[in-house]
This record gives sequence, C-alpha cells and structure tokens, in this order.
Amino acid sequence: MPNIVVVGAQWGDEGKGKVVDLYARDADAVVRFQGGNNAGHTLVVEGEKIILHLIPSGILHPGTVCCIGNGVVVDPGVLLDEIRGLRDRGRWPGDEQLVISPAAHVILPCHRALDLAREARAGRHQIGTTGRGIGPCYEDKASRTGIRIADLLDPGTLASRVEALLDEKNALLRHHGAEPLDPAAVIEGLLAAGERLRPFVGDVAGRVHAWTRQGSRVLLEGAQGTFLDLDHGTYPFVTSSNTTAGAACTGTGLPPRDVHGVIGITKAYVTRVGRGPFPTELTDDLGDRLRERGREFGSTTGRPRRCGWLDLVGLRTACRLSGLSGLAVTKLDVLEGLPEVRVCTRYRLDGETVDFVPPRAEDLERCEPVYEALPGWSDSIAGCRTLDDLPANARRFLDFVADATGCPVVLASVGPGREQTVEIHNPFAA
Repeated sequence: MPNIVVVGAQWGDEGKGKVVDLYARDADAVVRFQGGNNAGHTLVVEGEKIILHLIPSGILHPGTVCCIGNGVVVDPGVLLDEIRGLRDRGRWPGDEQLVISPAAHVILPCHRALDLAREARAGRHQIGTTGRGIGPCYEDKASRTGIRIADLLDPGTLASRVEALLDEKNALLRHHGAEPLDPAAVIEGLLAAGERLRPFVGDVAGRVHAWTRQGSRVLLEGAQGTFLDLDHGTYPFVTSSNTTAGAACTGTGLPPRDVHGVIGITKAYVTRVGRGPFPTELTDDLGDRLRERGREFGSTTGRPRRCGWLDLVGLRTACRLSGLSGLAVTKLDVLEGLPEVRVCTRYRLDGETVDFVPPRAEDLERCEPVYEALPGWSDSIAGCRTLDDLPANARRFLDFVADATGCPVVLASVGPGREQTVEIHNPFAA
C-alpha cells in the first residue's frame, strides 16, 4: 500500500489540516515531518472547530497512529496543552495513538524570547516571524547545540546542555535588551514536561520502516508551504525548515524509494501572512471580500492574511519542486458569486515575459502578473459532493488548473466541514 506525502503548494494556510484529516480515515498512521507550532491546521468536524499546532491532523480518527517526526521542533508546553485540550473536549483517542521521536528538537524559553527580541529590534525590516521560537531552535539544531526530546528524559545530560546553551543565549538576550533566563528554572520546567511526555516517546523512524514493510498506509504531513521553504522559498521571508516533499524523508527517516505519491494543497486563490513579495495580491475591495468570505485570519497568530488571485506560475513551480502527483484545491466555494475569476498564467519582469518564480525576492517583488479571465458561477456549491454536482464554470476552473500545471486535481473543498468535499481520486486507492 502507498505512502503519501501532503505539502502546501503556496505560502501556507492552504487547508492541509482538512485534507490530512480526510485522508487519515484510510491511513494506518500520520507522521508530521517538519515545522513546529507556528503551524495551525484547522479541522471542522460535526460543526466543531479544532485547531492543531503540533499533533498530526489524523488524531481524530480512532485507530490511526499519529507521530511527530525528528524533523519537527517541539514546544513541550504547547504540546501538553494541545493534548489536554483534546481530552477536555472528549476528542482524545488514547495515549497509544501519539508517538514522539526522541530525536525531535525542543523549543526552549530562550528561543521564544530571542525570537521576539530580534523581531522587535528589526523594526521595519521584520520578516513576520510568529515569535514561537521556531527559527532560533532550528539554529541550535544546525549548530549542534540543541536540546532534543531524549534529553528531557536524562536529568544529568539535560542540565549540562541547558547550562551551556543559556550561557550563550543569555548574552544574546542582554544584547537585545531582554531579560536573561534562570537556568535552574528552565531545567526544572523541562524535566517536569519530559516526565509527562515520557509515555509518548518512541522510535518513529523504526515504526515508519516497519509499517512500510508490512504494507501499511502512511500519510506524511507537512506544515507551512512551498514558498516558505528555507531553500526554495522567497528568502528571507521564509520559515526555518524545508517545506517541500523531500523533507518528508529527512524529517521521518523514510527513504525516498518508499514515497509513492505527493499531494499538493492549493487554495482556489492565494493568501500570504506577513511581509514578502506577492505578485497577485489584491489590495482593493475584492481582496477584502476574499478575506471575509474565506475567513482569512491566521489560526496560529490571528493576523489577517493578504489575499490575491490564483498564481499558476507559482503552482507549476510547486509541482516541479515536490513532484506533485495530485492537487487538492481548497476553498473553491469562496469564489462563488464572482462574475469572473482571474488566474495568473505568467509574469512580466523588466519588459520580458517569464514563466518561473525568480529566486530573489527582490525580483519577484517587481514581477507583474499576466491574467486570464475565466467565467464565474453564482450557484452555491456547499452541497456538492461529486464533479457532476458542480456548476459547469466551477468544473471549467478546475480543468484549467489541471491543464495549466500538468497535475490532476484529485479533490476540491467546497466548505470548511469534513463532509464538504468533492473527492475525485483517493491517493490510497489501489
């Protein structure tokens, strides 16, 4: 049976949570492979809105094991709060359904403090970080000074490593005008969190290999989106991890030969949070309309999202970077009622027509979108469940996206609810 990767094909917030939740009903396991609690995956089940930041989006399916891979950075307090919240709502399936890699790195209080202090000092040059400590944690991972989940279970190792780390971090915090942290208090808090997390710690990579040998179905869940990738995104307005499909292997231990398909999630339009280039951004009443109808406010930060027309130049690039085998188009319902729907088919840069995303953010900032107008539709599509149920112009829009990208549309979301989905092809189908 296949192992399927799900990634964002835009700047994040594409609706990955809903798609993963939907596919998880057919999966034996869901493994999150990168990012941290800067992600916010929203599920709407039986009218109840549930936002997950670290726990994989398959947790609401009894019998589906959810894993946090080594590529994720974990804030222990946030994870414990998330577990408690699901328990309080009667949505916790049982402790045996969550497994955390001992190799996942830990977000410390100094990471959060440093993240906020740097951003405050940057002033108008801010990059729009969520302030969750994600970047500083990945910095320590790369410099080989980080704390991992396994360290929380070893008091002696933890104490020496935290003390050495804070010796440097406190100097940085003072430099940025922030208060230094007490090593003893940090160590005490981490040890307490480690004891509460101990029952969940297990060999994620080993399990993924075993599931693959047994023919089980594994869904690998990414966070953020293609153009927030540290290497391939609109640097420096990116996240601190790799968000494309290749990270599913490095972030879990799954070899590339065992990836059998990659589903890219794209909205029927585009959104972006924070600063950075956005060629198709709409700063007029139409942009406001998309924001209000699409409820485009960050589930992690609450910040309003910038909105614009669908960018097929970017989407084609995302298809190439992750080798997408299918596209899931979300929020198709947000476009209903518009007399026409525009899509960007190419850019104009310095008088030349280009069909690629320039590697420099400064160049992408200067790109002018070239649009093609498609006829809109006025009928509500919230109740549609098959392609034939959709209005002709909505189907034409999906066909245009598939033809322009060379990637088939396998799903269309017509509302926030789990059931409000037109499923064209299930990647787990034989």
